[in-house]
Amino acid sequence: MLKSFRIIFFYITLLFACCILTGQVEEVDPPSDIKTITFGSQKDISILPIINLNERIYLEFDVLNNLEEDFYYVIEHFDYDWTPSRLMKSEYLDGMDNLRIFNYENSFNTYQIYSHYRLQIPNPQTRLKVSGNYLIKIFDENDDLVFSRKFMIMEQQVGVGVQIKRSRNVALINEAQTVDFSIKSNNLNLNNPTETVKTVIVQNNNLKTAIYDLKPQYTLGNELVYRYNDNSLFWGGNEYLFFENKDVRMANLGIQYIDLQDLYHSYLYTDIDRSSRKYTYNPDINGGFKITVLDRQDPSIEADYTYVHFSLLAEEFLNQSVYVYGGFNNFSISDDNKMIFNVEKGIYELSMLLKQGFYNYKYVVVDDDNTLFEGAVSGNFDETENNYKVIVYYRDLGARYDKIIGLGEANSIQITN
Repeated sequence: MLKSFRIIFFYITLLFACCILTGQVEEVDPPSDIKTITFGSQKDISILPIINLNERIYLEFDVLNNLEEDFYYVIEHFDYDWTPSRLMKSEYLDGMDNLRIFNYENSFNTYQIYSHYRLQIPNPQTRLKVSGNYLIKIFDENDDLVFSRKFMIMEQQVGVGVQIKRSRNVALINEAQTVDFSIKSNNLNLNNPTETVKTVIVQNNNLKTAIYDLKPQYTLGNELVYRYNDNSLFWGGNEYLFFENKDVRMANLGIQYIDLQDLYHSYLYTDIDRSSRKYTYNPDINGGFKITVLDRQDPSIEADYTYVHFSLLAEEFLNQSVYVYGGFNNFSISDDNKMIFNVEKGIYELSMLLKQGFYNYKYVVVDDDNTLFEGAVSGNFDETENNYKVIVYYRDLGARYDKIIGLGEANSIQITN
């Protein structure tokens, strides 16, 4: 009863704080024959893509056939809340888009045939001119939208200090984490900051659970201070589970056994419901993934695809669904990652076709009304190691778009009271 009250209380405060955004653009998930979408800088290609203006960003994906299809990209600019900005394309883009992606290679020495596509921005035809939120859309040769991904371009003009605190709400002190932060502008004069400065707080690179548009509580000289009790709360969650299948011929980390049919099948050890167990530290990469393969030169075209079999020992959730979830599927909820409850075995089961690599994942529960409970299976703990990013937007008086002027980052491993 107490736990239910905490959940209800927490969601009420978040709804009040975040003002769930209406009208914002949503990312489109790819069809089943497009897999392993990575998007980011050369250094961090599987996490939230935030880059500096004029820095290179790479979009890569596999198409699981041998048709060598044509794909085209279109780039659009958005305000901080992911509603379309008022800028014309010529104001944020030099050159042109709606161009074909020419850079692709076919897989080599793999059971699963695929073509690997790679796009770099900027390139000789396309260069972005301003900071802010962007959406890249990928179309096929029939001009049908195949998938889309969000990314952000910044120009660091302010300092952003971030600290992670245990919840000041006693009812949630063992389950949640609070993000305190400040924005310090040395050379930039922030006019009327309660209206012109916008913020977004992101936990573990997942935009779908981000908190938007907190207002500064007070000002100290040239510093804006944000120290909320409930409005900047996140569930602590638990460490991600993980597996590695860089060698498809033998059981690797987290894999119980393998089987070769038309493709290799990797069967993971059965996971358990951790919500009522004590927290145990287990290093993870906060939901990320990395494509790796043993004894090959180029994982992008030499890593194979395997069917990965997930299983969860838990009581059946009535009027709720269980999903496998992580950065590898862009934290999406769809039929492709929905588990089926096996009544005879008393476990949830799912198989997914994934490229060889190291993967973080977790089990999440979704209500019939599409409310997401990330901790329903894994539990929520204030000790959990989480990454937090604070993105700062600014639209000066009379300006026509929100530019990103700062990024701060902190890890809850240094959590304090």
